[in-house]
Amino acid sequence: MNETVSGPRHQPLQLHVPEPGVRPGDAPDFSEFEIPRAGAVRRPGIDEAPEDMRDMAFSVVRVLNKAGEAVGPWAGQLSADELRAGLRHMLTLRQFDERMLRAQRQGKTSFYVQNLGEEAVACAFRMALEDGDMNFPTYRQAGLLIAGGYPLTDMMNQIFSNGADPLKGRQLPVMYSARDHGFFTISGNLGTQFIQAVGWAMASAIARDTRIAAAWIGDGSTSENDFHAAMVFASSYQAPVILNIVNNQWAISTFQGMARGGAVTFAARGHGFGIPAIRVDGNDYLAVHAVARWAAERARAGLGPTLIEHVTYRAGAHSTSDDPSAYRSKEECDAWPLGDPIDRLKAHLVTIGEWSEERHSQALAEIADEVRGAQKAAEANGTLITGPHPSPRAMFDDVYAEMPAHLIRQRQEAGY
Repeated sequence: MNETVSGPRHQPLQLHVPEPGVRPGDAPDFSEFEIPRAGAVRRPGIDEAPEDMRDMAFSVVRVLNKAGEAVGPWAGQLSADELRAGLRHMLTLRQFDERMLRAQRQGKTSFYVQNLGEEAVACAFRMALEDGDMNFPTYRQAGLLIAGGYPLTDMMNQIFSNGADPLKGRQLPVMYSARDHGFFTISGNLGTQFIQAVGWAMASAIARDTRIAAAWIGDGSTSENDFHAAMVFASSYQAPVILNIVNNQWAISTFQGMARGGAVTFAARGHGFGIPAIRVDGNDYLAVHAVARWAAERARAGLGPTLIEHVTYRAGAHSTSDDPSAYRSKEECDAWPLGDPIDRLKAHLVTIGEWSEERHSQALAEIADEVRGAQKAAEANGTLITGPHPSPRAMFDDVYAEMPAHLIRQRQEAGY
């Protein structure tokens, strides 16, 4: 029916499948990644209308320049003491990662996820929140706990699933839960935490409370239904929530272009929902903190949600079950143009005369001792291979306020 004398009327249809620019063995190329000059991006008022700040979703807020100086309208919000504390938090997280990765290789835990290269995102963000605020994280925001003062030994007990595990062996390693530290239970089914955070924030507003919520999602999980449902509810009800997208360029082995699709940035997705959106240099501790504080002030003022895209790079493997050399160039990490977050904050402190190589070496030694001591204390409670382990009886606990008859019966049949 569609044929003419000269042939078919239409060309066959075809799909566009996004492809990463570089494959293993190729030279990494970030030439298309536009990086604005540090200090060049404006700082809107917290009450600026979303339609008037659409430009913020297409640039990147940066504070630290190549000389290690803090410049521009987003600078000047942290004291030297606060900056030194931030550096220690990131150094602690990196040392924690190193020791727990080694512990996994030794069989002391079954699984681990590193935060390598992304330390500034969670550590700086946490310092912009107040006690009582609630984070709904993924498995790569351990910095929220460390910057919030959560005991390292308790984190390790959970990773080892030992007899002192606060979660009694009922969660995968690194899937922490600490309500008193503003850290909601991590779900392995990524995306769920986004809609949960919006619901929590709505409940806080309904109760006339003052606490806000922060949702966390990776670039790959923005293609989940829960992400879009959360955006609808956050926009419709002007929920006091900060919606964080951590764009670390890779969703396991899938590059971020698959989830982003035809959109120019992930932040631009906020525009369709009437939500103000900002992109920030996720490897710039000062920039992350400044943008997080801006969004928190906006939420507390009753001005609704903010979408933040943290532009960073996952320097390590997705997890201990992953081999990134199979899908990305080994040189890609070194070519990443936004550098290392620890090196950049250290350089800034040195530049302003508040740090030195000697103090840095001393801090590294102190932190190594602290993390080593925490690991020794945790291993005294057992590891995956040495025990003791939580009792299987615990699987029946903390589900119902009053255990129903069928669970009592099942527990008894199991011998507990």
